[in-house]
Amino acid sequence: MARRASGLYADFMTDRTDWADRTEQAVLDGAIRLAPSLGWSARMVERASAEQGLSKGDAELLFPHGARDLAALLSRRHDARALALLPADPAGLKIRERIAKGVGTRLDVADAERDSTRRWAGFLALPWNADLGLKLAWESADTIWRWAGDTATDENHYSKRAILAGILVPALSIRLSQGRPAAEAFVANRIENVMQFEKWKAGIRPSRTAQEIARVLGEMRYGGR
Repeated sequence: MARRASGLYADFMTDRTDWADRTEQAVLDGAIRLAPSLGWSARMVERASAEQGLSKGDAELLFPHGARDLAALLSRRHDARALALLPADPAGLKIRERIAKGVGTRLDVADAERDSTRRWAGFLALPWNADLGLKLAWESADTIWRWAGDTATDENHYSKRAILAGILVPALSIRLSQGRPAAEAFVANRIENVMQFEKWKAGIRPSRTAQEIARVLGEMRYGGR
């Protein structure tokens, strides 16, 4: 009897999880449609949730952090869509080609929902959302590096993602404001910086300091190299 009760509980939890996932995605669909007129805001969350018949309590249960939760859902949806569009095996591409293709595809997916993505990006640019923006950029960079075949587990794992996250954020801004050619040029230049950095790092002497590494990364991030 106890095993049967346990099974029923597991089934209930699975159904609840499935319902939550489906409902979150349905509300996100509404948010994408509403964001151009309402902004990425609490009002947008309220309207999109109400369209799915959610009570205020259910909406707060699904989205305890409101628009921040939906912002994270949108970024992760775009990551998943980009990954689905990329070749399953990138082995035939050079590493710089893999990164360029990964970034370009991720930008294409975001740009396909340009108006809502603009509102989303503006929301994440607010000072009190900077932590979330950095986290989501890191997740996107990690998705691209993993697709590209990166298996580093040492400090390279973190430096590669930090650098790529620093490329993705301004690249998206350029794509939304100046178009594809400008964004592609920016990404190509920054990827060349990454390749230069990898060569420089490979020859670094143990006595070189963390401050020197930070200086080079900063110059790359702001176009100084």
